[in-house]
Amino acid sequence: MFLVLINFSHPFTHEQLRQLEELARKKVERVIEVSAQIDPQQPIVPQIAAMADRTGLTPQEWQTTPLIINPPSLSISAVTLLAELHGRCGYFPAVVRLRPVASSVPPQFEMAEIVNLQAVREKSRKGR
Repeated sequence: MFLVLINFSHPFTHEQLRQLEELARKKVERVIEVSAQIDPQQPIVPQIAAMADRTGLTPQEWQTTPLIINPPSLSISAVTLLAELHGRCGYFPAVVRLRPVASSVPPQFEMAEIVNLQAVREKSRKGR
């Protein structure tokens, strides 16, 4: 089994990709880099839809490819993007969380965890 990483943030290092594969227990077959820059003077929803379009994935690929997402750092972009991707995939995709490496100069980041957002959603529904 393999994964496709869609990266809407800073490029991954070889070490971060290795850590991701170790956590996921799957090989990252492809990394799709997508710029997450937005124009704050324009409506965000069309910009996010265009951002998702820039992945080049077909409707079938959105629904069948094992995806993992590195969301944009800007919170409004990240949450809007997750809503857009839920609509395209039919579920919330898993996301990666990076954390700073303590006392690193210059600042470095390592893989902290993979968050299965769909599992978070399903678990939270039990509390309704």
